[in-house]
Amino acid sequence: MKSFDLPPSAALLLLALPLLAACAGQPRPTAPAAAAEPQQPATPASPAPPRDVHSFARPDEVAVEHLKLDLTVDFNARQLAGRASLRIANKTGADRLYLDTRGLDIRKVTLDDGATEAAFTLGDEVEFLGRPLEVRITPATRWVSIDYTTRPDAAALQWLTPAQAGSPSPFLYTQSQAILARTWVPCQDSPGVRMTYEATVRVPRGLMAVMSAENPTAKTADGVYTFKMPQRIPSYLLALAAGDLEFRALGANSGVYALPTVVERAAWELADTPKMIAAAEKLYGPYKWGRYDILILPASYPFGGMENPRLTFATPTILAGDRSLVALVAHELAHSWSGNLVTNATWNDFWLNEGFTTYFEGRIMEAVYGRPYFDMLAVLGRQDLEDVLKELGPDTADTHLYLSLAGRDPDEGMTDVAYEKGALFVRSVEQTVGRERFDKFLRTYFDTFAFQSIDTTKFVQYLNAQLLAGKPELAEKIQLDRWIYGPGVPATAPEVRSEAFTQVGQALEALKAGTPASQLQTTGWTTHHWLHFLRNLPKPLDTARMADLDAAFRFSESGNSEILSAWLMDVIEARYQPAYPALERFLTTVGRRKFLKPLYTELAKSPEGAEMALRIYEQARPGYHSVSQNTIDEILDWQG
Repeated sequence: MKSFDLPPSAALLLLALPLLAACAGQPRPTAPAAAAEPQQPATPASPAPPRDVHSFARPDEVAVEHLKLDLTVDFNARQLAGRASLRIANKTGADRLYLDTRGLDIRKVTLDDGATEAAFTLGDEVEFLGRPLEVRITPATRWVSIDYTTRPDAAALQWLTPAQAGSPSPFLYTQSQAILARTWVPCQDSPGVRMTYEATVRVPRGLMAVMSAENPTAKTADGVYTFKMPQRIPSYLLALAAGDLEFRALGANSGVYALPTVVERAAWELADTPKMIAAAEKLYGPYKWGRYDILILPASYPFGGMENPRLTFATPTILAGDRSLVALVAHELAHSWSGNLVTNATWNDFWLNEGFTTYFEGRIMEAVYGRPYFDMLAVLGRQDLEDVLKELGPDTADTHLYLSLAGRDPDEGMTDVAYEKGALFVRSVEQTVGRERFDKFLRTYFDTFAFQSIDTTKFVQYLNAQLLAGKPELAEKIQLDRWIYGPGVPATAPEVRSEAFTQVGQALEALKAGTPASQLQTTGWTTHHWLHFLRNLPKPLDTARMADLDAAFRFSESGNSEILSAWLMDVIEARYQPAYPALERFLTTVGRRKFLKPLYTELAKSPEGAEMALRIYEQARPGYHSVSQNTIDEILDWQG
């Protein structure tokens, strides 16, 4: 998932579950030995790591190794209906299979032949986690099939009307991370459980279905599509979208899907994707997923991007018209190694996914666009980290890299601590041991643990054995425990700086001294220059100064979502009413949580702003995904 798309901190919820209580006091779980990569669905799944506190599943007893889906997409009923068939490996001779569900209507459960019905029970509802599905099996059972339907309010699914989709046809997409796959597929919904999958999906004629799998590039006549994912993935990477989609090739193994009105613009914007793939492979080895395609979703999509294997789901807000926001593609592409290939075993270990990916993103951008680009990303990232440390409190446990999320929604751990503190830690290791040596280590790490899920303890053991063994001076300098299990940012953290931002600093000083905005030297500035400028404007900003800036740079009319959202933060703070129509237009046409959360938070700080926020939100809320709705509901204390 792309950095900065962050949920709010929520209140600690205590769940009266024995499995949570048993695990809550374990600060550093240890994963089992790694297993070799399978290439065919028949290959047994790798051993499961310790019990995941966010899952009812017991993969140490019975593990799902392959999923076969047969689903019909019903836009009128706003539901998926069909069958999920699970091939299982019974490791202990158990007589029960435990699966995760949330809001699913289970019609029937059958065993191997698909006809012999099995006894099943749904346990009590637990907030966030849903209900455990307990199926009676025998030690010889190999297949369990579940006939079910989703509900219209399934949290992973967004059903868009044609108007909401910006299309003559309706649109559906899923968002499974972190624990929402269980709202549309009964599964062992833990990142520590990996499986292969195949699917048959039926959509109305004239629409196309795509998944995180091998995909079509043209519509079928009958609306029936088949999919295959031959590599093992965790459930949070299950993904489905259906709508009036078209495909354009970008390179030999990459392309873009989008609505017909968007696809040409998207293909132009993302033209450098093959260069990014080549740069990533040169750094850390061959791309192991076959194709790398991108799906540009409607504006309601709540994240920047989601690294669904073979098919990144991406926000249309990256289509700036000047290829200036494609670092998001580099981030999701990097997940093909750090996250999808080697996966965090639990959500406590989320930093293993995002810290390495954020670092890798910068390296891809450096290789394609030069070192100044990498440095600008690093400085902006450090600014974001300082903001979240201020919000969370620099000494709180939530600023550790390794988290303790038992009894909490795992979304609470998806903050810039994992992304930016994680990337800063990786950069610290690189600078300590040297880039050449570190790159060799990281490539070997990806190869060693390919298609496996590992936890923090296992990573630390591997790092110590492969990179720091016999070099106590390096271990002392890096301070692994301080970074991973300690709060805030160690004083030894690398200093990040950008020479490219020197001219921004000069412009800010000139502005502070009274120079009119139109006379500032901004020639050649990129999106990153403008973000640094807007984040550091001298405060307070009065109406005259805001009007001068807007007249000179037309911020309120910007088609660049990053620049516009940063400007709108200043608009709210300065109560610059001439830009209120731009603010309302933005909040009612963009569903990306990264932008919505700070804007609504800033509005809520004043009675006038809160009144405006509630009025706008009442209009905009039906078009937001549930992920964004949950965030803004909390900010505004929504009672609608």
